[in-house]
Amino acid sequence: MRLANAGAEVFIPDGANETAGLARTTVMGIGAHQDDLEILGYHGILKAFGAADEWFTAVVMTNGSGSARSGIYSQYTDEDMCRIRRQEQKKAGVVGEYAAVVLLDYPSSGIKSAGDMSAVDDLVALLRATRPEVVYTHNLTDKHDTHVAVALRVIAALRQLDASERPQALYGCEVWRDLDWLCDEDKVPLRVDAHENLAAALLGVYDSQIAGGKRYDLATLGRRRANATFFASHDVDDSEGLTFAVDMTQLLEDATLDPVAFAQSYIRRFSDEVSTRIRTFSGGA
Repeated sequence: MRLANAGAEVFIPDGANETAGLARTTVMGIGAHQDDLEILGYHGILKAFGAADEWFTAVVMTNGSGSARSGIYSQYTDEDMCRIRRQEQKKAGVVGEYAAVVLLDYPSSGIKSAGDMSAVDDLVALLRATRPEVVYTHNLTDKHDTHVAVALRVIAALRQLDASERPQALYGCEVWRDLDWLCDEDKVPLRVDAHENLAAALLGVYDSQIAGGKRYDLATLGRRRANATFFASHDVDDSEGLTFAVDMTQLLEDATLDPVAFAQSYIRRFSDEVSTRIRTFSGGA
């Protein structure tokens, strides 16, 4: 696999041949940072875990140099953080029994540069080598700039593929900003309550984030439980953990569809729902 950056790496946790390791992929997560995939792609990780015919491949776009740090990591340089976060992502690949971990090693600025097509070219090559049936990535209403940029690069790469090469589904998932605000009919609820010990273990390998000042482990598991409980107000819970996603497959099927218009359509429906509910119970005011 030829990738743009000298520091890019394809890691195969079980030691399989690289070509074969990638080719067995059935589900893929494409995230901005190390640990994003264990948050946004856990539904895909669960789908593949312990299954003989399902394999999850994790693709991490950036090198992790800009992450927050405190405690024992407070004096770590950006280079130190790149090294430790790469190690942590590989550990997650081993714990989760991934097909492959692909570290593309871009700085965030490279991903956010709309004129730089290197990341898109890397993704096209990876997608052709893996042919996943489902891809999980960031959603377009995420509040993290690099996350949104990654989602746009994923869409651009998938649009370059022939229809026969594309996944059956592209899901935009929660990380920075949850998707509880979506109208219920616009949510794709993904059940993630199995193997809670695995979820904790995967999030727990990122000590540089947890001890470094961000309790993503507790926040992620809490959000999943909250999603399950608050999803349906008049029904008993039928799950102990949900993540919400937006189905972005339409953006692949219609290359003329503007991502801005796509995102705004969800916001507009939410706005209309809120306005209608208020008017309904305001006595005609």
